[in-house]
Amino acid sequence: MNPRPQPPDPAPHAPSAAAAQPDAPTGLAYVRAGEVELCVRDSGAGPAVLLLHGTTASLGVWDAVVERLGPAVRTVAVDQRGHGRSGKPADGYDAAAYTADLRALIRALDCGPVVAVGHSLGARNAVVLAAEHPELVAGVVAVDYTPYVEPAVLDALETRVRGGDRAFASGTDVELYLRERYPLLPAAAVRRRRRYGYAPAGTGRGGTLRPLADPGAMVRTVDGLRRDFAAAARAVRVPVTLLRGEHSAIVSPAAFAATRELRPDFRAVELTGLDHYVPEEDPQTVADETVRMLDRTAGRPGPSSRHRED
Repeated sequence: MNPRPQPPDPAPHAPSAAAAQPDAPTGLAYVRAGEVELCVRDSGAGPAVLLLHGTTASLGVWDAVVERLGPAVRTVAVDQRGHGRSGKPADGYDAAAYTADLRALIRALDCGPVVAVGHSLGARNAVVLAAEHPELVAGVVAVDYTPYVEPAVLDALETRVRGGDRAFASGTDVELYLRERYPLLPAAAVRRRRRYGYAPAGTGRGGTLRPLADPGAMVRTVDGLRRDFAAAARAVRVPVTLLRGEHSAIVSPAAFAATRELRPDFRAVELTGLDHYVPEEDPQTVADETVRMLDRTAGRPGPSSRHRED
């Protein structure tokens, strides 16, 4: 693995409105990755792990996982295009555009090959990136997203995405909304989603808070998810671990089973008592599976799982 470069310089432009929040996240930097500027938090030293969030989310969903991985692992958590504090182009929200950004980011940071850990949208992007660029990806942990997700599931996801494009009078209102939308999230995870994902709407908007995720980009992202990635999953030649929450509303038992039939060599683990938002509901298991993958790609035996491996 190449030696770690100096941290990327912050972007030269003025801070966004989000920086004005009293408890706004710190330690963020901006990296030019092809046609977009990506917001990242690059921390730790050692083997590199690239952390990719799901639709409408941000790099903050990985904070608890990063904490458990510790400083001996280099973690690069990124706001993907259209999300958080990263660039929001008018188009380019299919797998090809997302993975082109990630390819450019890994090369800009000189951190490959990485273990790519992705949740939902990020899981799709991690698998496609690994299939197309195995020189940049040593292994994948794909959390609660697989091929064969049913169209009705994506219809429901689009409805939820459209419903999240709204203004909130206060941070308390944001957290009330998030607790209703994500009932299994711990309180600390709800607070992180509010801190990382919402910001003042700017002057003339009544001081309201709005999502940082661009609403049009989110709809186009869901549209991109409608193009299945079974071909990429079939083609990938690096180790892959699949994680599914037992009560996931995104990855049905049928989709999980079909993916396991497609690739019986993938490690497949069902996480008891969890739903779709695994990295925030059980960050320790995600960290454990990440370490297992790091050990596997380094040729070391990994730890045993505390959940059911089918």
